[in-house]
Amino acid sequence: MREAWELASYIVTALGLPVAILFFAWEQRKERDNEEEEQYQLLSDAYNDFLKVVLDHADLQLRTNEPLPNPTADQRERMLVIFDMLISLFERAYLVAFKPVMGETERRRWNSWDDYMREWCRREDFHNTLPLLLSGEDPEFVDYIRRIAAEERGTILLSAR
Repeated sequence: MREAWELASYIVTALGLPVAILFFAWEQRKERDNEEEEQYQLLSDAYNDFLKVVLDHADLQLRTNEPLPNPTADQRERMLVIFDMLISLFERAYLVAFKPVMGETERRRWNSWDDYMREWCRREDFHNTLPLLLSGEDPEFVDYIRRIAAEERGTILLSAR
């Protein structure tokens, strides 16, 4: 009887331990995926909140393709604040979601942010304000958005220094 218990304990150790390790790794991966999805959802919600701010300031025409002709001092100030909010959101998205090597789901999520950045960099007023907005931001993010701005506008973005 003792030999049967010993054999059973060896079988449990030989099979159970690897199964437990695999299950633990699978659970950890699932938890990481859930955390990444939650981060993406929080960023998405923040962008939607930003769009509400843009809508609240419809007189600035920030969702049109052309910049506002002859903005007043008040409109320029509000536009600068809104652009500052946007650059902050883009930087947060870059720091949270961008990775040099991404899986398919990560790449799909990041492509949404890349599209947003490209869309805004095509705007002349946003593009022209970027040197001021990028002062003090994360260097890797600055390089990334400068590259996008150059691709979208066809001009090199200089520093505000």
